[in-house]
Amino acid sequence: MAERIVSQEREQALIQLLDDPSPVVQEALAAEFKRIGPAGVSILQKAVRESGEAARHQARQLLENLVEPDPSRMLVEFIRGLRYDLETGLYLINRVVNPGLEVKTLKDGLDTLARRCREIGVAPMSPKEQCKLLNRVLFHEYGFRGNTEDYEDPLNSCIDAVFRRRKGLPITLSAIYLLVAQRLGMQLEPISLPGHFMVGCFQGGEPFYIDPFERGRFRSLSELGELLESQHVSPEFYHIAPVPVGEVLCRVCRNLVVHFDKRNEPRWANRFRSFVREFEQTHQRQSET
Repeated sequence: MAERIVSQEREQALIQLLDDPSPVVQEALAAEFKRIGPAGVSILQKAVRESGEAARHQARQLLENLVEPDPSRMLVEFIRGLRYDLETGLYLINRVVNPGLEVKTLKDGLDTLARRCREIGVAPMSPKEQCKLLNRVLFHEYGFRGNTEDYEDPLNSCIDAVFRRRKGLPITLSAIYLLVAQRLGMQLEPISLPGHFMVGCFQGGEPFYIDPFERGRFRSLSELGELLESQHVSPEFYHIAPVPVGEVLCRVCRNLVVHFDKRNEPRWANRFRSFVREFEQTHQRQSET
């Protein structure tokens, strides 16, 4: 409890200073609450419950800086919010596994890839020429590839690890491809084939598909049909059509369930299983409204 570390008199003095408008006082308060750690959190939580409006407001702000947000809770709130963004969703999933993820470092890396594409690109370029350029940068200059040595490694589903190690699953490599393409103003789409994830382009002429797991190999509609048939799947239109971002993120979570189960890590598998349920239940509620 806070009283074991901070005297009652000191606690009251800190709470009384919360509504002081002086920036100098507030800066000193922030430093003091950080210094006393858990006791400071307890005092601020008490202030939120019992103090006046101004003090409550300041206590909430200080708490936001003191208490690290729970990655699992943040991901659940994101799922329920239905405002799905591929980049944000992948960061949030990643942070469940690695709470210390430095998002800025990852964003800077994606920006660097896009900047390199601009450096060597010559306008105007057709969509396919743009994809060939992106393939050159990602798969030849930077060496991104499918992780065929350890396909079941859960880190293959974590975008920071995929970026750092330059290898991952079809879905995470496709995600990086899409995020760089987005920075370049390219209109590409996620394609969620059974057992394999790709990127599709539907801009002008016949659609074509890119397989980032195979270092950007171009695939035609007929090749996708053959791929599905080889897996004993009857080709349907929805197999080769773009999928919503929420479905992409849910599939990443499903992959993590499978891979943590295979690693005999039930706690982690169950955590991601709960996120899959959140996606499914949120989708169901949305469809019923």
